[in-house]
Amino acid sequence: MSEEQRAELMARAVEEPAVHTPGVTTLYHYSEDGGLRRFAPHVPPTNPGHPPQVWAIDEAHSPLYWFPRDCPRISVWAYDAEQQAILTDVFETEASRVCAAEISWLDRVRSGHIYRYSFDAAGFRPWEEADGQYIADDVRYPTSVDRYDDLLALHIAAGVELRFTPRLGVLMDRMLASRLPFSFVRIRDASR
Repeated sequence: MSEEQRAELMARAVEEPAVHTPGVTTLYHYSEDGGLRRFAPHVPPTNPGHPPQVWAIDEAHSPLYWFPRDCPRISVWAYDAEQQAILTDVFETEASRVCAAEISWLDRVRSGHIYRYSFDAAGFRPWEEADGQYIADDVRYPTSVDRYDDLLALHIAAGVELRFTPRLGVLMDRMLASRLPFSFVRIRDASR
């Protein structure tokens, strides 16, 4: 797929409305740092025009963050039977979510750990630019912190198909062309 075709598909995907899990009462933030006690609004370095906010994710979309922070990773998933049929056909899987990272990150995923910070969802609102992500305009304090030492086991327990590949480009193209919900995280750090 050419860069122009990829850009067109990504632009089209961004125009489609984000889907948020109904009835969300708890949100999460994942970090390799277990000492965070206060989450202040900030401007993301990758989006300097965005207003300062605190970001959190719902449980359904948490597998996107079960990786070391800087690990480039991609994911595609299905919300309903029609999307599941496409996911099964295009990605040859029975899983309802596929996450993929580069092979060069496998050892860091195996040996890595993350902390899950839990938040009361009150005071957050859906961020319309991405499925399952929520934002708040003021300081947030976590209600609990849990450490996870086996990132592979998190994926397995959630029924997520985890793939490792030399490069993510071909799989990214396939995800975009499928028109299924997807996410690309830290792609600027991916192998070229």
